[in-house]
Amino acid sequence: MTDEALVVTDGPPPPQRTLRRSRVALEWIVVVAVAVVVSVFIRAFIFQTFYIPSASMEPTLLIGDRLVVNKLSVQFGTINVGDVVVFKAPPSENCGDPVVDLVKRVIGTPGDHLTSKGNTIYVNGVALHEKWPHTEPLGPAIGNVTVRANHYFVMGDNHSDSCDSRNWGTVPRSDIIGKVLVRIWPLSRVAWL
Repeated sequence: MTDEALVVTDGPPPPQRTLRRSRVALEWIVVVAVAVVVSVFIRAFIFQTFYIPSASMEPTLLIGDRLVVNKLSVQFGTINVGDVVVFKAPPSENCGDPVVDLVKRVIGTPGDHLTSKGNTIYVNGVALHEKWPHTEPLGPAIGNVTVRANHYFVMGDNHSDSCDSRNWGTVPRSDIIGKVLVRIWPLSRVAWL
């Protein structure tokens, strides 16, 4: 053993160690803050998830399905017949639903004239060939509707069990949040839409 004794003090840690801990803590705070800002930005302007609470879109979407909606596809793209969109719900007195957002399929775009006869939907005088899964009967008929500029006629794929444009009219483009991109839950039903 040497004559030098180990001196133990209860004082503050060496300044270099304190500086290193402060720097690591600051880096983590910055990383977490950036992650929160990026996620809020993505949710507000690019992608958002939604939950399906009703059977109006069966068999395409079932109660409990979770979706990712692409918001940019509406802001910078086009909306076409057949697209599944999420939009701000019209006033609840029309259907009695207290929901904030709805999901339906676009059946008519600006300028289209829609009507129905029996279970057939006519768009501009031509029978609409629904290439997507849907249920019959049609349910409430479509009167003679001409879709105004910047509006869309939407219906649920479960035609007879859907409160949609037949009940409360067309949806303004400004109320459309985005197009459904993918079903992410349940895992057994993951699919691009």
